[in-house]
Amino acid sequence: MSRHTVFRVDKSLERPERVMLVGVMLSADYTGANETRDRAFQTALAEAAELVSAAGGDLRLTESAKRDKAHTALFVGTGKAEELAAAVKAHDIELAVFNHELTPTQERNLEKILQCRVLDRVGLILAIFAKRAQTQEGKLQVELAQLNHLSGRLVRGYGHMQSQKGGIGLKGPGETQLETDRRLINQKITALKKQLQQVKKQRATRRKARSDGRLKTFAIVGYTNAGKSSLFNRLTKADVLAKDQLFATLDTTARKLFLSPEATVILTDTVGFVRDLPHKLVSAFSATLEETALADVLLHVVDASNPDFGRQMDDVNAVLEEIGAQDIPQLAVYNKIDLLPEGEREAGILRDRSGRAAAVRISVSSNSGLDALREAMTERALM
Repeated sequence: MSRHTVFRVDKSLERPERVMLVGVMLSADYTGANETRDRAFQTALAEAAELVSAAGGDLRLTESAKRDKAHTALFVGTGKAEELAAAVKAHDIELAVFNHELTPTQERNLEKILQCRVLDRVGLILAIFAKRAQTQEGKLQVELAQLNHLSGRLVRGYGHMQSQKGGIGLKGPGETQLETDRRLINQKITALKKQLQQVKKQRATRRKARSDGRLKTFAIVGYTNAGKSSLFNRLTKADVLAKDQLFATLDTTARKLFLSPEATVILTDTVGFVRDLPHKLVSAFSATLEETALADVLLHVVDASNPDFGRQMDDVNAVLEEIGAQDIPQLAVYNKIDLLPEGEREAGILRDRSGRAAAVRISVSSNSGLDALREAMTERALM
């Protein structure tokens, strides 16, 4: 699978694929009062729509359903699958995106019924990552995650098992095309892991050089599109890509930051997190996320204007726990306060009962609260 073929472009029309988004409210995933569940589900669907846009798809319609649990073979059940097939035909849909992780069997069965390509949430996020990776390390990590995702889906396209001729280095005349592809993918995965291991060694060497200077490291973390890269650029006068879109940043960048005559630190910008970030992506990006796990302080950037920011903070903390960074001290940075109602835009430091800086309210776009953030970072650097 090429890094650039998850979403296809019709060269004759120069347009992205027509996409149908499918969301299913499973009882186990949404608890509480009906109003609370519905709001959480609609928020998840809205985020998925942003993911489709970020991946380059043309979202034509959104379909939803409710189920107690996922259907084993089709995820949505037979009746709903037939409804979706009718919608695909009526709207000339080319790609159906499910805002869930599908099994290879479910994906294959859905493609047969819908008569169009099917992509699950993992594949969708991988499509964005493939589009955004800039550095060699980022591209290696994306390719590894894609191959891991693809390896379980090799049954697609093989309606019959056709034998190959024997040859030097092959298992023999009984080997099938499917087995050959799987073996080649496994070989590529092994090679990528070796390359990424080398990257980790190089990163460790650079990190040791930084630590020899006895500078504390602050890692910027947060939900995707919370304003992490914009903050990094404003503080360090760097030119990291900062766009109002999901997963604009995939590659870790580090800069030395002078805070005060007493404190100079290393500041790193990292990939944004998202609801239900697939485990295989966390695993593939271990080389990048290691920078976060080894930081002295985490700047947890939050989009304060998002009504769901509490849940987003929980999602970020869940990923931090998965990479072993849950015990690293955090300084919450509530960004985008300029988008709040008039009486809620005051910038400054929020302190806990002991008087320690626990959070800072800022707006990167209006340049307010940044001096307070530097003050709070200086306090943490000198602790």
